[in-house]
Amino acid sequence: MTITQLQYVLSVAEHQNFTLAAEKSYVTQPTLSMQVQKLEDELDILIFDRSKKPIKVTEVGKKIVEQAKNIVNEANRIKDIVDQEKGFIGGEYILGIIPTVMPTLLPMFLKTFINKYPKINLIIKEQSTESLIRNIQDGHIDGAIVATPLEIEFLKERPLYYEPFVGYVPNNHRLKDAKMLNPEDLDIKDILLLRDGHCFRDGVINLCNTPKKHEDEHFQLQSGSFETLINLANEGLGMTLIPYLNTLELDENKKKNLKHFNIPSPAREISLIYHKNELKIQITEALRDVISGIVRGAIKFQDVKIISPVGK
Repeated sequence: MTITQLQYVLSVAEHQNFTLAAEKSYVTQPTLSMQVQKLEDELDILIFDRSKKPIKVTEVGKKIVEQAKNIVNEANRIKDIVDQEKGFIGGEYILGIIPTVMPTLLPMFLKTFINKYPKINLIIKEQSTESLIRNIQDGHIDGAIVATPLEIEFLKERPLYYEPFVGYVPNNHRLKDAKMLNPEDLDIKDILLLRDGHCFRDGVINLCNTPKKHEDEHFQLQSGSFETLINLANEGLGMTLIPYLNTLELDENKKKNLKHFNIPSPAREISLIYHKNELKIQITEALRDVISGIVRGAIKFQDVKIISPVGK
């Protein structure tokens, strides 16, 4: 039994196809199939039911796959131990970021990070929170930046910053004369929201104490852009809420329509999350230190009330 054989087993279990698993493992299909077959012969069991399309993991195979994940992770930890002992911070690190954070946060920290840690090959992917959680669990990404708390058993959450919600209220809106906003001022019926699937959308709905599924009487908007929401608000279709960092790049005319909340301001907690097995922890800590240091200078400290992205 070898680590390579176990890695091939995990790839087949994930893709349910020997050809695709071989492609993702950068080996030929006959090589991968032969190594999986050798392992099955050694254990005298079938890990995969090849008569099914797509290929299915057998009942005993499911137990083998779970144990294989543990063994491969522990093998990877050995390299981490050596790197930490040598003080080496480098290698490949796959970082996921949710769409409502990526455009504002990435330009703030990326140049500083790659200059400070030139030996790290940082691969960045924009995905939804749900996809990021699944990919961390499956070992496809090393860490992610998302809105928390999530309170998922296999994840660790390290808060990076707390980002207040800010109202964008055009001149024709009922709240145009309000100097400051309160959550009780909000009416979900006249708030423009991001499309379903965005955690910021869920946070706004939770702030308004509204069921997640609600009907818009006039139209349904499927947009992932805060810029689109602002432009629609300017057309008299309602107001919207946007994260604080998104307000920094608005032009002066649009900034006149911004209204902050009375303290404690509703805010979202943005955290760096990763698997509890803590692989590549030295890179994770380097990311956290750089991002926290930079964002602290952009968001002034204030009393905030964290709005959960998951309705807790």
